[in-house]
Amino acid sequence: MRALRLYAGPLALQHLRDHGLRPDHVGVIPAAAGGPKGLILGPIDRLLFGHWLRDAPQTIHLIGASIGAWRMGTACLRDPVAALERLEHDYIHQHFELPPGQRRLTAQQVSEAFSANLQAFYGGRVDEVLQHPRWRLHIVTSRGLRLLARDGRWRTPLGYMGAFAANALHRRALGGWMERVVFSAPDAPLGGVSALPFGTQDLRTRQIPLGPGNFMPAMQASCSIPFVLRPVADIPGAPQGTYWDGGITDYHLHLRYHARPEAPIVLYPHFQKAVVPGWLDKAWKRRHRSSDALDHMLVLAPDPAWVRTLPNGKLPDRTDFQRYGQDLGARVAVWQAAVKAAQQLADELGEWLARPDPSRVEAL
Repeated sequence: MRALRLYAGPLALQHLRDHGLRPDHVGVIPAAAGGPKGLILGPIDRLLFGHWLRDAPQTIHLIGASIGAWRMGTACLRDPVAALERLEHDYIHQHFELPPGQRRLTAQQVSEAFSANLQAFYGGRVDEVLQHPRWRLHIVTSRGLRLLARDGRWRTPLGYMGAFAANALHRRALGGWMERVVFSAPDAPLGGVSALPFGTQDLRTRQIPLGPGNFMPAMQASCSIPFVLRPVADIPGAPQGTYWDGGITDYHLHLRYHARPEAPIVLYPHFQKAVVPGWLDKAWKRRHRSSDALDHMLVLAPDPAWVRTLPNGKLPDRTDFQRYGQDLGARVAVWQAAVKAAQQLADELGEWLARPDPSRVEAL
């Protein structure tokens, strides 16, 4: 059984027919939120960043939300293969011991543990990320407005009820409750903020320079799942307020990407075909369809039939934390088996990249 499927927007498909696909054709790489689902993309990440794109001469914009931000930040480190392997290992083995007498961890406890993990992972290495000679990192966060401007026992659930209702009417109405805030690495060698590689007409958006003083809080904010972690307050260099998971505004980064003539392809390792706009759009299936915003996108995703061969018949996901509870060994074994199987995705992609065949590519 083939594991990998490829889907392309019409302009990306035409490019493949006319020019094939070379490393210098890639201008943007998005990385979705989705928690443990991102583990399945580890072998593809190592192939792309450690080998296929290693000597690409052009600037490539890496855009990440939540776990996608951590993946893309890790790709910017020196020796990305070793760094991505460590990320995979650390994520699989993460475990929070319950204090005596507690049935579940509080959001504050999870946030404190996550902050310590980020410091252990990136401590002393932030400059490697920010000073990569060709890759520019953009970390997506969601800044709360109205009731969500501050965290609180009643404010937060009521605020998300308001955000859900507004988003149900129209995605743009979400901008009254959440603001997309993107922290962007400097554009070396000039040092100014790197311009966003996508349009922002769809949602209220703000761009902030990413630097050593706000890298850790921006990364933590992008991963701060509501009700699981606390939001990050008052990130240095950014407007005051609470910052939440980037997946709330941009779950799968369904953005209007700017295509550069010399590097027009948006290369998207993803865990499914659909590119869902925001976390609150999961219930609105009509918003899961492709659009002309994705015309230059090439999606690399596992075949749903192949996914059903994985342990439990699915990708690793956050429900596994409840399924296995404090049985760390059982969860680790299942996730490791899925990641080991995912090497087939990278092997098939490597074969296709060596001889790109447009006939294998389906419409996005």
